Amino acid sequence: MDENATPQVEGNKLYVGNLPFSVDNAKLSEAFSAVEGVEIVEAVVITDKFNDNRSKGFGFVTVGDAAQAEKAIEAMNGQEIDGRKIVVNIARPKVERTDSDRGSFRRSY
Repeated sequence: MDENATPQVEGNKLYVGNLPFSVDNAKLSEAFSAVEGVEIVEAVVITDKFNDNRSKGFGFVTVGDAAQAEKAIEAMNGQEIDGRKIVVNIARPKVERTDSDRGSFRRSY
């Protein structure tokens, strides 16, 4: 891919932030399934593989199409799940990062 090219945004993939650590994939899917007219294709809570697979507090929900995504955002953004108001919007494409992007340093001996 050309590094100056604008990445394509998937209009049917949603970012869901501020999730309580108690929410797993099934609970996330269940919450969005309650929105009438929205078909859940996939619901994934991102976990930290270095911390006993504990939730990182965000996830992604893929729905049938862009119109369903808009409906899900309207219905779910700002709603409470286990006492926390969630944030829902269209997911941005993942950006590949290098070690220098993460703030690490290299030692030379």
